[in-house]
Amino acid sequence: MNLANIIKRIRTGELTEQAGLDAIEKLQQEHASEQYHAEQLHAGHGVSDVMVDHDRKRRCGAAEVIYAAGKTADQVVRIAKAIYVRGDVVLMTRANDEQITAVCDAFKGEPIEVADSCGAVMIGSPGGMEDAEDSNRGGMVVPIVTAGTSDLPVAEEAAMTVKAMGCEARMVCDVGVAGLHRLMGRMDELGGDDVRVLIVVAGMEGALPSVVGGLVDVPVIAVPTSVGYGASFGGVAALLGMLNSCASGVVVVNIDNGFGAGYTASMIVKQNRVSAND
Repeated sequence: MNLANIIKRIRTGELTEQAGLDAIEKLQQEHASEQYHAEQLHAGHGVSDVMVDHDRKRRCGAAEVIYAAGKTADQVVRIAKAIYVRGDVVLMTRANDEQITAVCDAFKGEPIEVADSCGAVMIGSPGGMEDAEDSNRGGMVVPIVTAGTSDLPVAEEAAMTVKAMGCEARMVCDVGVAGLHRLMGRMDELGGDDVRVLIVVAGMEGALPSVVGGLVDVPVIAVPTSVGYGASFGGVAALLGMLNSCASGVVVVNIDNGFGAGYTASMIVKQNRVSAND
């Protein structure tokens, strides 16, 4: 239910003025109570331990994303239902096996994609997180480059995010600096008219984004991972290396933050598409 639909239902008498005001308020935020049901969207708020930010799509261009870590299976299911019933794709990150099973059971018959390695889950058609006017990003590709296979869980979180935001993820895996010829042999996959930004994921010393940044003419989003031996300090060494990159056009997100990289890359693609259409 959107604002225009609510106004129409008030005019026709299908909704009372108070019910319409309640429905408008719930467009912005909603308690995802255990008694939540799609047909009761216009009713009063239920008492709940979670509140869904339905207004985020209007403010930020994409629907709320569920960070599953620390939540119960019941909580993530309730939040997912509250988002999905409004026609938005549901993106969930850092889900455990119990949460994934519960969500798959609750959404039987609906399109669901799961990346088990990172606990990312997408319910619905790719691109549904966005406003309809922003959702046509067909042909836009975000290459996601990993230094090693051990970096794949973080890269797959980025890929799922990119897909939910309506772009295509192009995985270029295991091309780290320990064997630089591997990267040079796949440079054609890092460019092209359909590429506006790259994501580069690396642990250890985190050198790969600097190398890639010196070879391409688009922004590079560097993602440090916690992969590495003792002195890598759980990704701090890679983070500091990337922050001190001498390559221009390299920006850095937090350790293991594939979601943040994917979301930001998709926003860059969106802005480039808008500029191209102006």
